[in-house]
Amino acid sequence: MSKRIIRDIPLNRVEGDLEIRVELENHRIVDAWSSGTMFRGFENLLVGRGALDGLVITPRICGICSTTHLMAAAKALDQIAGVTLPDNAIRLRNVTLMVEHCQSDVRQSVLMFLPDFTAANYAAHPLYAEALKRYAPLAGERCIDVVRQTKTILEIIAILGGQWPHSSFMVPGGVTYIPPLAELNQCRHILKHYRRWYEQSVLGCTLERWQAVHSAADLDAWLTEFPDGDAGFFLRFARTAGLHTLGQGHGHFISYGSLELPDDTAVVGHGTGKQLVAAGYAAKDGPLQPFDQAQVAEHVASSWYADYEGGRHPFDGETEPHATGADGKKYSWSKAPRYAGQPAETGPLAERIVAGDPLFVDLLRRDGANLVNRQLARLTRPATLLPAMETWLEEMIARIDQPYYQPVAAIQDGRGYGLIEAARGALGHWVEIRDNKIARYQIVTPTAWNGSPRDYDGVRGPWEEALIGTAVADIDNPVEAGHIVRSFDPCLVCTVHVVGADRTPLRC
Repeated sequence: MSKRIIRDIPLNRVEGDLEIRVELENHRIVDAWSSGTMFRGFENLLVGRGALDGLVITPRICGICSTTHLMAAAKALDQIAGVTLPDNAIRLRNVTLMVEHCQSDVRQSVLMFLPDFTAANYAAHPLYAEALKRYAPLAGERCIDVVRQTKTILEIIAILGGQWPHSSFMVPGGVTYIPPLAELNQCRHILKHYRRWYEQSVLGCTLERWQAVHSAADLDAWLTEFPDGDAGFFLRFARTAGLHTLGQGHGHFISYGSLELPDDTAVVGHGTGKQLVAAGYAAKDGPLQPFDQAQVAEHVASSWYADYEGGRHPFDGETEPHATGADGKKYSWSKAPRYAGQPAETGPLAERIVAGDPLFVDLLRRDGANLVNRQLARLTRPATLLPAMETWLEEMIARIDQPYYQPVAAIQDGRGYGLIEAARGALGHWVEIRDNKIARYQIVTPTAWNGSPRDYDGVRGPWEEALIGTAVADIDNPVEAGHIVRSFDPCLVCTVHVVGADRTPLRC
């Protein structure tokens, strides 16, 4: 007779407090619960403050994606003010946001995901010794190199925005600083160096060669030609380990769209609309649908907040903490965002699917939304961003005398939302201003989408669903579950758990 057991998995190497509880039967996960275990209350903290205070406070939500929150906060206020940004302000904002993506994508892949390949579970893997040399935590040669190089590219934000993290250089109407020619040239030099390193060490080939990979068959041929970069090694190890069978999830994808195109630019968007990153919603086996922010709703049926029926749009939602310890089905501080009533995965893979990228559409058709495709999309996303960053820096240099700011009147009243794609996916700030004060502030983060608990109808969140059916070889070190959750790049912010609820150390 089979026996079901419960295991708590507090993942390390994630940003914030995350605990995964799984139910196993015959070493296979049959149910899962994702719990964000810390309440911070930024949304409530903002109520009653000045209309512009979100520009200073929300970048402090996260030390990894602070520019991202600044951009979303600024876009919400731009909308309320009804201002049209100068082209140079759009370029500068975009470049700084993309810098954050480029450092985060590589750091997550090399410092958070790939070290799991050094777990003892893989001691018999033919590439295990090479994995140890490359990715041993805090010691692997690739880990050390990545820390150095990604630290360097962040200097671009420090130059253009004054500091990183937690900068506040974006304001309604544009940006607060006009960079001189020498600083723009310095940024261009830093970016050129980073691109060369990314091509040599991460991709193992030029951006142009990678951009010629349009199908699963092209990827197989590319891997034979370029097996030694981080992307090549990841694919070789993952395929040999059979990881392409893990982490399917619901198969629904959402992208808010991001990186507005200036009126005068040589950069072309990847999808329809006037953005570099396309917006849309792709339901499993269904056609791509235009994105409509009115279809976003948050559920709290399984979250430690005061109850309400069904889901509520962020303009109507509440963030009233309510955790008695005896709530039964409530198990997370994360709400459960839904789009048109459905859970949806967000992040680099969702962006590529919504954009109609031929490689990832073909991989999805062949293998599904597995953890390998999800992580590959993240590891190679900088290849889609770096050329546009170079172009926008060149355009700022060529248009050095054009404005970076459009004056706006004081914001007294209004509602607005700032929607962008953060490093981990769809991020939205919904803001209401009354009498020059913040009356409502609701933030829906990418990890709220991906790591949500069950909704009002009992439907699991994306990575909860992705864990179902996973075979676990060692239930005391469930590295397979770690692969799946980490492929979504969880970010719950603040500290890290390292022991289970019973104080038993876990190694995942």
